[in-house]
Amino acid sequence: MRDSDDARTAGLDGRSAPPGWPATGSGRLLFIVFSTRARERRALKAWIEGARPSDAHQPEAVQAGKSDRLAAALEAVPGDPAVVPIGVARLPEATSWGSWRALLRRLRRRGPEPYRIIVGKPAHVSELRQRWLRDGWSEAGGRGFANFVRRQGLLALERAERELAGSRYKVPSQVREEIRRSKSFWTGIASLSEASGRRESEVAEEALRYLDEMMARLSRPGVDVFARFQRWLLRSYRVELDPGQLDGLRELNRSRPLVFLPSHRSYLDPVVLGLILNEGGLPPNHRLGGINLDFWPLGPLARRAGVVFIRRSIRDNDVYKFVLRHYLGYLVEKRFSLEWYLEGGRSRTGKLRPPRFGLFAYLVEAFRRGRAHDIALVPVSIVYDQLYEVAGMTREAHGAAKQKENVRFLIGYARAQGRRFGAIHVRFGQPLSLRDALRAADSKLAVEKVALEVCNRINAVTPITPNSLVTMALLGVADRALTLSEIMDTLQPLLDYVKVRRLPVTEPALLEDEAGLLRTLKGLEGGGVVKAFAEGLEPVYAIGPDQHLVAAFYRNGAIHFFVNRAVGELALARLTEGESSDPLAEAWEEALRLRDLLKFEFFFPRRAEYAEQLRDELEILSSGGTIADAQSALAGSRLHMAYTVLGSFVEAYWVVADRLAARESDGLVDESAFMIECLATGRQYLTQRRIQSPESVSKELFGTALQLAANRGLTATGSDDVAERRRSFAAELSTTRRRLERIRELALGDQKPGERS
Repeated sequence: MRDSDDARTAGLDGRSAPPGWPATGSGRLLFIVFSTRARERRALKAWIEGARPSDAHQPEAVQAGKSDRLAAALEAVPGDPAVVPIGVARLPEATSWGSWRALLRRLRRRGPEPYRIIVGKPAHVSELRQRWLRDGWSEAGGRGFANFVRRQGLLALERAERELAGSRYKVPSQVREEIRRSKSFWTGIASLSEASGRRESEVAEEALRYLDEMMARLSRPGVDVFARFQRWLLRSYRVELDPGQLDGLRELNRSRPLVFLPSHRSYLDPVVLGLILNEGGLPPNHRLGGINLDFWPLGPLARRAGVVFIRRSIRDNDVYKFVLRHYLGYLVEKRFSLEWYLEGGRSRTGKLRPPRFGLFAYLVEAFRRGRAHDIALVPVSIVYDQLYEVAGMTREAHGAAKQKENVRFLIGYARAQGRRFGAIHVRFGQPLSLRDALRAADSKLAVEKVALEVCNRINAVTPITPNSLVTMALLGVADRALTLSEIMDTLQPLLDYVKVRRLPVTEPALLEDEAGLLRTLKGLEGGGVVKAFAEGLEPVYAIGPDQHLVAAFYRNGAIHFFVNRAVGELALARLTEGESSDPLAEAWEEALRLRDLLKFEFFFPRRAEYAEQLRDELEILSSGGTIADAQSALAGSRLHMAYTVLGSFVEAYWVVADRLAARESDGLVDESAFMIECLATGRQYLTQRRIQSPESVSKELFGTALQLAANRGLTATGSDDVAERRRSFAAELSTTRRRLERIRELALGDQKPGERS
């Protein structure tokens, strides 16, 4: 009954060798029998009688569920007896998985099942008593000790069974009981009771109710059933990853818990990662998800596969926050793997969203309280060639209400996965030691800095897909349609840049010939993103009607690799507006201004690293020359990225700044009404061609712009100069738009038919 327990097994069908008698170094044994079925208990009793050596003492045997009898036996057996857990294991290799009916029967534990006797390594009563006192169980008396011994025996049998069934069946048991009996739980309850003026029993009842609401109920049959469901739900895709990365994660998991922090673009993200880990032999994650998905039948099934359903808003609920912190700490202490999304919700734009720090702060708190020696943070990038739900998210970006998650939603979502969507590309970033990261970070901003580092590592391994490059090229030419050869000509500078930068790609050779490009276009056409006109002299392709936000979603999956290039181009565009005594300093000033303007959209490094990255971009542009060479090279370059990358963001920001500048300065901004105003104004300005990018008319982008305005103190009252500062904000955006327009004209010149070979 130690962490290093081994197991000896025997089949009840007579085909397996029976386990040997436990070697304890003591003549007295106390068996704890873990079984609720009469047939199994008879088999276990027969094994005890048959396996006992002739010179061994007659052992005691007590059923695990009889706490009073177990407490009496622990006191009555003379000397320092060894406690031996014994039970049965139901092994997956002995069960047929040929149908859903077989899986559901096993989930309900109905019908006959093969099983084998399993014996955990013994532990002496004196050792168990020391551990009981050390671990701080709250229940006093003999029955409390008996419950602790029963719990340790159950854990020993589970570890023994995992040696037979594999690590993917590592599941917790009696979580509620262990949390409820811990001293730290009751210490927290006492503090909450004192702070709120409520009785401890009342607070405890509420806390346990919250625990029941959020707690996963992992089971081996549940893991198997959900794995089958995951395979079916992903039938539209092929999953592409490097299996060798799983070897390193398995090795890392031997010494510390893993916390997987994936990018979040789809409801399918936990399904993808769950299936990969299951088939890779890793234990199931405890996946933290929104309680909005806890509806029948998905909720009960997902709980048994490890999903932890949590509420979206808990700001004023101290009891709920305490329970969530305690539960996460418990899982970390027991070295169960965790999974959640730093972004908080699905990306509506296709790029990684800024992290939310609440859950991450709870994890850091658990580590600092000594719940784990170290925790490995695993960044994960999940990229889809195409995604069914993007259309719904773009409707929301245009102001539509979010579809409610329920049974009807689940049926519709599952049916929609029937057509082919291409591949899902999964990449694991370099794991980050939480212990080492916290040591290196400023203690005041440690949570934020470590979370941002995880995000940077996600972006670093996010691969560029052919769909990202093709949509980037087509969005960059406004509403023009291009022939196949014109698209090839537009893509070539992009492909050259990707090679020079050695950026990660999924299919590097696919866009290098017209056959591969045509295959990509046909896939996008099948999804409605691209519209082909084939009735003229030759086919031409453009972004489909009302599909610009969808196309931007796929483009934005790779946009972070091109932001510094876009900033560099804008810095050079500023230098062309007049003579400068120090062009390098002026370009750096412009780069810092853009960094501050876009800080809620993109992940920028610290100043020194940012300066180094911009120098690298200018060297690529000028082929290693000076900044003056870069200015000249900008005009003659075949690659102009600033408008393609930043145009929609800056135009959306300008709409927000324009509407703020038009408002009275003595009133608070009502966000809901303001969003409606911006959406209507954005559509008007797009119709008037005052803005050029249809994807800039987006509730998501307007929301981030308003966040920036609030950060600058432009949305609240109490300042005499707020009206003037709002006008300055609008002027700043107008200046940036003007520079983007100049680069846009250069970019459109790059794609004029017949002008370039």
